[in-house]
Amino acid sequence: MKNKFGFILVKPQLGENIGACARSLKNFGFSKLIIVSPKQSWPNTKAKATSVGAFDIIKKTKIYNNTYEAINNFNIVFSLSARKRDINKKHISISQFLNIIKSKHDTNFGFMFGPEASGLSNDDLSLSNYVLQIPTSQKFKSLNLSHSLTVVCYEIFKLINLKKFNKENKNIKISNKKKISSLVFHLEKLLEAKGFFVPKEKKHSMLMNINNLIYRLEPNDKELRILASIISSLAKKNINLN
Repeated sequence: MKNKFGFILVKPQLGENIGACARSLKNFGFSKLIIVSPKQSWPNTKAKATSVGAFDIIKKTKIYNNTYEAINNFNIVFSLSARKRDINKKHISISQFLNIIKSKHDTNFGFMFGPEASGLSNDDLSLSNYVLQIPTSQKFKSLNLSHSLTVVCYEIFKLINLKKFNKENKNIKISNKKKISSLVFHLEKLLEAKGFFVPKEKKHSMLMNINNLIYRLEPNDKELRILASIISSLAKKNINLN
């Protein structure tokens, strides 16, 4: 599925940023890097140096002379822009672009990033379907090229892996309330023996606070046993947390 996503750098100025972008792609399992008219010569030694373990992506990077050719194989293209542009394009948020990805099947998505100093031109933006804006501080909106790409990669990675993550975690069985009640009862008896409930008329409210704390946990049986062992061990010693 990750082959459906391509990342297009339009006229990047610094080889270091290209290398950092390649590294981010590999961090999140992507591999399709496309460059339009890089300012520095290509292949670029600085891009290789900063890519660290992602030089394989640098080697496979496709170079185009213009944006038209670079986006040919994509069905939907998102342009990244730090500011709202006065063009007839729908400006969307992170959550909106994720919804678009979820709703489209058998679709190749491209993400287009502009030069570090100026961003994408209106001409380049006009070739995209949507303008995607990453929320940042109003006082300093501009993101570094590789940082912007990393945010997009992370959001897609999270979306793709959410189903897998949830499936994996279905195997983790949460302890039932009966076992949690046994732990709370054990804790209450230990606290009672230590003279914790002072004054006695506040015991009920103090227990209710303990219940609120422990019952909202979702431990599995192993975690619950560890917690019970910790409580039992601490009960044998006077612990001063000050």
